[in-house]
Amino acid sequence: MKSFPIRFCTSCGAPVTTRELFGRQRPYCPACGWIHFADPKVAAAVLVEVNDTVLLVKRLNEPRQGLWSVPAGFIDAGEDPAEAACRECLEETGLEVEISGLLGVVPGREHHGGADIVIAYRAKIIGGTLQAGDDAAEAAFFPRSALPDLAFEATRKILGLVKR
Repeated sequence: MKSFPIRFCTSCGAPVTTRELFGRQRPYCPACGWIHFADPKVAAAVLVEVNDTVLLVKRLNEPRQGLWSVPAGFIDAGEDPAEAACRECLEETGLEVEISGLLGVVPGREHHGGADIVIAYRAKIIGGTLQAGDDAAEAAFFPRSALPDLAFEATRKILGLVKR
């Protein structure tokens, strides 16, 4: 995975160096003592099942444009993960959902701009009209026996197609 080096201190603007701190090499500012700790990117996803079908969205943008995934997206700072999952579902599918349970946590970044952690929930539809929105080209229900090409390993794990 490509990473972007930290070159300047976000506190004082001085050039940073790298030092062994807290068990690993980290960007460090010799001028003010600031240490950069890379925080994980966290996303929330929903699994919506109706009868024997699952709700999927076709990716409008890269990475993996044109492939399908469960509705998901990044959690904003300070946002409740379950609320983020509901928000993402509404933005991408036009459907309002209510969380019915925690499905699990899927670790592992799959691409440079992706999440390190995906928190997956089960949800049921409580309103709205199915229509693609935000970064989804399409939104549709698929029978588990006829799933389209899936974009991410995390989606396969959430759908129970591979072991977590």
